[in-house]
Amino acid sequence: MLGGGGVDGAIHRAAGPALLQACRDVPATNGVRCPTGEARITDAGALTARYVIHTVGPVYASATNPPALLSAAYRNSYQLALQHDCHSLAVPAISCGVYGYPLEEAAAIAVAVSTDAAFADLDIHFYLFSQPVYDAWRSALAHHQG
Repeated sequence: MLGGGGVDGAIHRAAGPALLQACRDVPATNGVRCPTGEARITDAGALTARYVIHTVGPVYASATNPPALLSAAYRNSYQLALQHDCHSLAVPAISCGVYGYPLEEAAAIAVAVSTDAAFADLDIHFYLFSQPVYDAWRSALAHHQG
């Protein structure tokens, strides 16, 4: 949540210092502001969005039950969006960068959660960082639709 690398860093660079302050204001428990699989929401700083929903996906090689944690990261993010009357979301491929989640498995989980009836009111847009990631999501969606 503090603007490290990857998607988090890119969002912080675009949003400016107000987002960093909003993240610092999120209470930490045992030094952690957002545990793996959970989600937090802050104001969006200089972004045109109203909010940024922060989540932490699992590190695939070391997490206990990575599928459950990845599913929870998406699910908890979407639930926060609904609770705050947000209906359009830009969503990355959570855990698919340095966290090493296998693309096909991650895509299947993301598509399954995103198409759950509980989230039918959300307009979810995936922003995917490479052709292999895009291909995995496209394949998962085609498989999910049968």
